[in-house]
Amino acid sequence: MSAEEQSQSLLERIQRPEVSKETQKKIALVEQEFIQAEVEQLRHSTLLLRPLFAKRNEVISSPDLRDTFWTRVMLNAPAEVEEHITMTDATILASTLKNLTVERFEVDDKGVGEPRSFRLTFEFRTGDENPYFTNDKLVKDFYWRKQVITTANGHKRHWDGLVSEPVRINWKEGQDPTKGLLDAACDLAEAEKKKDADTDRKELKEFEALMRKRDEVEADEEPQGEDEEDDVPPDADLSFFAFFGYRGSDVTEEQSKAATKEEEEKFEKLRKGEEVEEENEEDEEDEDDDLEDDFEFIEIFPGGEELAIAVAEDLWPNAMKYYVTDQSIEEVDYSDIDVSEDDEEEQSRPRKKTKV
Repeated sequence: MSAEEQSQSLLERIQRPEVSKETQKKIALVEQEFIQAEVEQLRHSTLLLRPLFAKRNEVISSPDLRDTFWTRVMLNAPAEVEEHITMTDATILASTLKNLTVERFEVDDKGVGEPRSFRLTFEFRTGDENPYFTNDKLVKDFYWRKQVITTANGHKRHWDGLVSEPVRINWKEGQDPTKGLLDAACDLAEAEKKKDADTDRKELKEFEALMRKRDEVEADEEPQGEDEEDDVPPDADLSFFAFFGYRGSDVTEEQSKAATKEEEEKFEKLRKGEEVEEENEEDEEDEDDDLEDDFEFIEIFPGGEELAIAVAEDLWPNAMKYYVTDQSIEEVDYSDIDVSEDDEEEQSRPRKKTKV
């Protein structure tokens, strides 16, 4: 076999590894154990950090910080947050935001509960100090949920992630940067709660209204040029405030508990070396698309989960760092540093931040 054939053979083995079912089970079991350890670690850190966040809040409540701290943090936000803030959003946040709080509200004082659920609370100026909306605070809860879905072919698919309810913003006349999209999402969510169990959401007039509003907003967006990067999020042109319309999926607490119990029983069998029902990978992509299409129609902020996690796991715990970002840069003297052309080109490339 030639060197080229050997290289090709190795590449194929890497891209399409042949792994026995027994090894696949062991991998799945270890992955689950890692997840459980990470969740326990997050639960422990939640209790450990609560008094520190309370102490930080006392510090930033001082007169020389309270009026500018969180606006400065938001304007120095990490890339995962900053890419969703338009110039209009930045203007609104800079003049109205007073405070931001993240709470792992399902974890009690004894450390019991789901630490991946959290609550974002944005507090704003009111009255004449806020010409944009009348809400004094916006509270958005994110619940970590699991779901087991059975496809038309009888195959099981597992989903987990953050789900949330749309939060309405009471915009003043002509000030809504979401162009009515958030209101339409809230109207549909409220109508779904009142509908009969056997009524499909697509039959609701609020569903049709949301579809029309989405078409209008998309038509107003400027088309991306050929030079635009492929990794630009689909909701990059949407207002940050459309984020309050994110839903994630339709999974109740009862459904999540049932799915969690089923998953725990499955991995307990794996630990004992017993046989478990395997997910059939055939036609998996097509079936997943069919399952997701229904909810994709009504999701007005597809990147909502990623943005929420970036706020909760990066912006919030590292707020002091983002507050002093500009000051740190100003303190560095680059005048005596000899930079070659290659170094200048490398430094000019934006570096992507990693999530904590």
